[in-house]
Amino acid sequence: MQITDEMLTEYALPVGLIVLMAYMVFIVYRLGKDSKAGRFGMFVLFLGLMVGVLGFAMKYVIKFFVGESLG
Repeated sequence: MQITDEMLTEYALPVGLIVLMAYMVFIVYRLGKDSKAGRFGMFVLFLGLMVGVLGFAMKYVIKFFVGESLG
């Protein structure tokens, strides 16, 4: 089986982005911990990060439902 550019993009891009998002969570956690942000500060930092992650996840949910409804 030959791996095409389209197949590589379809599978590797989400995996790579998930890995980068996990690394971003680690960076934000360390940033909050090192700056002694406290509970509310950590909440605000992670809220900002999670809005972007939620948008990424919603893209796939919407793509699934639109693809299912169109056939």
